[in-house]
Amino acid sequence: MSGVDKIQGPKGTRDFYPSDMAVRRHIESAWRSASIRHGYDEIDGPTFEHLNLYTIKSGEGITNELFSFRRAGGENDYALRPEFTPTLARMVAARGPSLSVPTRWFAVPNFFRAERQQRGRLREFYQWNVDMLGIDSPTADAEVISVALLALESLGLRPGDVTVRISHRGAVAGALSAIGIAPEHMDAAFTLLDRKDKLPPAEFIQRAPAIGLDDKGRVAFEQFSGTRAPMTGGVDLLAKTAGIDAASLGSLEATRDALRSCSLEEWCEWDLGIVRGLAYYTGVVFEIHATGERAVAGGGRYDRLVELFGGPKTPAVGFGMGDVVLGLVLADKGLLPKDPLELLPRPDCFLIAADDAGAMRIPSIASTLRRSGAHVRTSSKSSRNVGKLLSDAARSRARMAVIVGAELSDGLVTVKDLASGAQHSVPLDELSTFVRA
Repeated sequence: MSGVDKIQGPKGTRDFYPSDMAVRRHIESAWRSASIRHGYDEIDGPTFEHLNLYTIKSGEGITNELFSFRRAGGENDYALRPEFTPTLARMVAARGPSLSVPTRWFAVPNFFRAERQQRGRLREFYQWNVDMLGIDSPTADAEVISVALLALESLGLRPGDVTVRISHRGAVAGALSAIGIAPEHMDAAFTLLDRKDKLPPAEFIQRAPAIGLDDKGRVAFEQFSGTRAPMTGGVDLLAKTAGIDAASLGSLEATRDALRSCSLEEWCEWDLGIVRGLAYYTGVVFEIHATGERAVAGGGRYDRLVELFGGPKTPAVGFGMGDVVLGLVLADKGLLPKDPLELLPRPDCFLIAADDAGAMRIPSIASTLRRSGAHVRTSSKSSRNVGKLLSDAARSRARMAVIVGAELSDGLVTVKDLASGAQHSVPLDELSTFVRA
């Protein structure tokens, strides 16, 4: 392409070379394992949906970030999926009462958001979604949080590395009402709370009059918005820290008890600034944070969304966890190998031809081994220097090298264990059994 500029990938997207793909599959493996061990079944949906699926109830935080389009000559507007919950709600509404109770589903789709690229935020990303439908109980809330933490723990993270910050939209609404926010300003107050960490402190304070607060109310709101307390201290300590009556936070007690019964309390803390920006959340909400990074995950209870899409009344709770921020956290904490290719499956054997006769037999030997279930690598080099080819075998991380050469006339090959250096002469017709063993 002389004289032509190289075509770059779109901003905010990634090319997954083998090392990048190894990290992604490592993360996805932890996600799938945690889901399956909790009894969740995998689902997926279309990459794009009708635009109104997102404009009905997601709120400005999502609708302002859509990649939307209209097919040439068509009449319908579509959008690339920015999240999974509306798709899931549509799927549940379509099946209605035929679904089991509870329904436990998970998905690992890719998503698209037309927003400014920055650390931890891209325009295309992969996200793990876990949802339980049909159970209106704090035990369900605790279970989905348990799924998230099992995956993070299997990736090497511990309490203190990440923290689950938990709140309740109903409790927050009651507390905000107690400090003077009128019902007509409640949605705006929630939006401001959700954007607190994204706004300069001065701008956050300047916006307080827009939600109907005087100077005294602004001070109370500012104190409330920054309220975090250890879950072990109970709701009374949380209320005291926030400067409000503990009665307004009573709905959090059952959440704490459910988390305690799952031995999750040490991972969790209260944070009354967590309300989640999506308009469909109805009760418990939470975010999982690592020091110095955006939220690793976020979710909560959305008890009316399925009904909004024409389905039966269906209580539901779930979360989404993106791969971008999680990958940064794992790298920062040294939980990924320096060479990500070490995360890939190790080859069982590397085939080496010691002479031209051996080279002629390599393709059929490789085919037989692969059909027996072995992971086999071969060399494309014409060299018959066994020492150099053994170095290639070691670099491939193969467990053993199979040297096909002079012994072949006796029906034998040489198998070398690349860890111990031990060598064995193995009958060719027994090689598959030897490699698998």
